[in-house]
Amino acid sequence: MEQFVLFGIVTLIALGITSQWLAWRFQLPAIVIMSIAGLLIGPFLGILNPEQALGDFYIPVISLAVALILFEGSSSLDIRELRGISKSVIRIVTIGAFLAWIGGSLAAHYIAGLQWETSFVIGGLFIVTGPTVIIPLLRQAKLKPRTAAVLKWEGIIVDPFGALVALFAYQIVKVITNDAIGISYIFSFFLGAIFAALLGYIFALTISMMIEKGKIPEYLKTPIILSFVLLCFGISEMMMHETGLLAVTVMGLTIARLSKYISALGDIRHFNEDISVLLTSTIFIMLTASLPMSTIKEIFSLPIISFIVIMLFLVRPASIWISTIGTELSLAEKTLIGWIAPRGIVALTVSGYFASILTEDGYYSDAKIFTTITFALVIVTVCAHGFSIGFLSRKLGLANKHSPGVLLVGSSKFSIELAVFFKEKGIPTLIVDRVFDHIIEAKSRDVDTYYGEILSKNTQFNVDMNSYEYILALDDSVPYNALIHNMYLPIFGHQNCLALTINTEEHVMEQLYSPAIKSYLLFGEKESYQELNRKIESGYTFKNIEMKENKIIKREDRSNLELNICVIKKSGKITFATLKKDLVAEAGDQLVILSKNE
Repeated sequence: MEQFVLFGIVTLIALGITSQWLAWRFQLPAIVIMSIAGLLIGPFLGILNPEQALGDFYIPVISLAVALILFEGSSSLDIRELRGISKSVIRIVTIGAFLAWIGGSLAAHYIAGLQWETSFVIGGLFIVTGPTVIIPLLRQAKLKPRTAAVLKWEGIIVDPFGALVALFAYQIVKVITNDAIGISYIFSFFLGAIFAALLGYIFALTISMMIEKGKIPEYLKTPIILSFVLLCFGISEMMMHETGLLAVTVMGLTIARLSKYISALGDIRHFNEDISVLLTSTIFIMLTASLPMSTIKEIFSLPIISFIVIMLFLVRPASIWISTIGTELSLAEKTLIGWIAPRGIVALTVSGYFASILTEDGYYSDAKIFTTITFALVIVTVCAHGFSIGFLSRKLGLANKHSPGVLLVGSSKFSIELAVFFKEKGIPTLIVDRVFDHIIEAKSRDVDTYYGEILSKNTQFNVDMNSYEYILALDDSVPYNALIHNMYLPIFGHQNCLALTINTEEHVMEQLYSPAIKSYLLFGEKESYQELNRKIESGYTFKNIEMKENKIIKREDRSNLELNICVIKKSGKITFATLKKDLVAEAGDQLVILSKNE
């Protein structure tokens, strides 16, 4: 039995990550692929039922995973993202959430046929659009920063409050329907919510002070923070069920705010993102694989289908359009935000909890279909919004629809000529330099520039990084290039984050550089900053050669007067030449070289 449980857990993790990879490989919504994988191994084929395999540990495991995911999402928020959209975000998470609650409750009663009491409980729960589903969609769609920020902030802020609103509605229901319970019951609910928020704030302050004063060694920093998150969640849940999400959200928001002053707090971000991807993938498959076939069959009843249609095409758009009247959002932004509202893990887990306690109360037999309605809304919104966000954002002009761009760090004769060449090819290019005098010539050549420090977090908020898929560190300082590479490697990826090399003797090169380092060093062994600029000054220019056949292009195949730069694929993707790998081109691709004019 233990071996079966172990194999089941390993299978879920492997399926989750495989789903993420397939989504990246074929440019599909990851959540959709995870849903299909979970349904296949669970109710359709009956290979694995995680709920039965894990038993009593099933709900706690999911709850702890959701807590970590929500903490990662809230701790990655930055108040600077709210520049110009704070009014919209505040309206959406307050007025918009309230309107969505009322609209969802009315639809649940009049369309799905639920009792008033249960309608207001599930209506409160359905205001959530959490980071477990929103963030993967934003990563896929590559929205413009302002629209993406609104959706991300809404998802992370409203996620814990959806559970609290449902819990509040349940407390009201108990007071109304049970004469033995007084108004003090409601008062205890608010005290529990306030306690959870204070607990999260205190935990964040405590861990921040410990890090700032050097009380935690570097190798224990991330494990201790994660243990604090789980402890904060557990204590809050013991005090009052469903307040743990509020506690970890406040903790994450506080740490995000304090990271501006305590730089060491920002070092855990990439680890948290990795954990979040792993947990999101695994937990979503666990939930879908645990659904009974009877639940899936119930989805196709007319009341449930009608309820979902009303939620998608009336309740959500109306709540957004009404709440954002007079804000800075454009019509296109309101349209997209009013459509995108996928539900995910929190809705599925919390609906099961309310279904059980309402059924136990004995008055609300219709609560048994909570899971059916919730899963129907989750799967439909995930599929509908997952497949449509890319198309709709492009049609509304809210997506970066240009070819993958190139970010060049360091303004020099070489980088300026390269930027001009890319611009002529229709490839978005930006030169970033920390010295203003360096970018004057680039400006005179009508090249897009940004004056600032690329290593500063301010640059990541002032520059739309979604427009660029590649970053080339072309500064004259090798250590500076290495710092840029290390900082942006998690953002751009190993193949797309490259730097210049040191100009030295070939036999020394073998001693200085391991094969791993060579994989991100650009061009040839002696093509340093000085050498590349010397070539530009002596008359070298960029040229492109259209490939007539598939070919592996090696450095030794070209003359001393030519240097391989990159291959521009027919799809617009770019592969740059490095010390380690030869370029591979297919028929129709363009080989870019730097060659001496005759």
